Amino acid sequence: MKLSSFLLPLLLPACLSAAVKKPAANLADRKAPEVPEAPIILTTSTPGFCILGAQSGKSYSGEAAFKAVLWKNDVIYVGETHDEEQDHRAQLEALKALRIARGSRIAVAFEMLDYTAQPALDDYLAGKISEAEFQEKTGWRSGKGFDYSLYKPLLDFAAANRLRGLALNIPKATVHKIARSGLQSLTADERQALPKEVNITSHKKYNDYLKESFTLHSGTSVPKDLAFENYRASMGAWNEAMGARIADFIAANPGFAVLVITGNGHLMYNAAIPASVKARTGKLRQVSFYTEQAESCPEKLRDANKNVANYIWYIKHPVPPAAAPVQASTAAPAAAGN
Repeated sequence: MKLSSFLLPLLLPACLSAAVKKPAANLADRKAPEVPEAPIILTTSTPGFCILGAQSGKSYSGEAAFKAVLWKNDVIYVGETHDEEQDHRAQLEALKALRIARGSRIAVAFEMLDYTAQPALDDYLAGKISEAEFQEKTGWRSGKGFDYSLYKPLLDFAAANRLRGLALNIPKATVHKIARSGLQSLTADERQALPKEVNITSHKKYNDYLKESFTLHSGTSVPKDLAFENYRASMGAWNEAMGARIADFIAANPGFAVLVITGNGHLMYNAAIPASVKARTGKLRQVSFYTEQAESCPEKLRDANKNVANYIWYIKHPVPPAAAPVQASTAAPAAAGN
């Protein structure tokens, strides 16, 4: 089980908007990615899912079992390690299956999009702006954030099927300010990015995970003078803000399902975003899938994955190519300071 770094949320500048606009004529020209109808996520040479219940250890690896789980829930979380392409293919499979059950009454919620990018996301999915304009407005074109190509199939599918989109994140500067100085340090304007109530989870295992992540990064990506309690508050505020946006969407759009595209750390133990949504929506049906590397489908649930989410989705990640050996240079060394 990988530790995720929470320290670099995306900051994608655009303007804030509310209503999704009516699809434009050029939307029909877009095509969904060419993917087979059957699931394509592999852990062995044989096509198929490898999904186990994180409490029971029961197998849900058949396509029918997978769809049955998806179809009875209103908010579905499929986690990711941000740079693993196969995790994003799993998310697309979930979206395809959800489309069968819910038609166009689906919103795809993206952790990697700042909420200020909502109007650009609305316009892109409605066919009002081009992909290049969307990338420009959200900062993706300038290379900010995660590799756009990993999320493009999800966006293409949403656009081709006239689905809604939700930009979930809060400004990076707000998260970093809380991490350094606490929630009380925010100005009134900065506080607008957060819901009225921000509840910091007391879930022991999730807080242990945060402590481990904090310790792992201390002195590297985590400044040495950062206090853990402020770090924990920044994570709580971040999760609460994303949960509130999902809950508000569900309240305003009864009958819709939401597929949440997020890092695994935001769904662990259902103590982060899922807990925030549950607190705001009561008996809303939710389900979480934690994506985990596996060379082959394990015969039983790994001990480390017990209760990490509702389900563990084991996925074979390709081994990255070995770095090319550094060639000795015969050139003169560069001058100092260059």
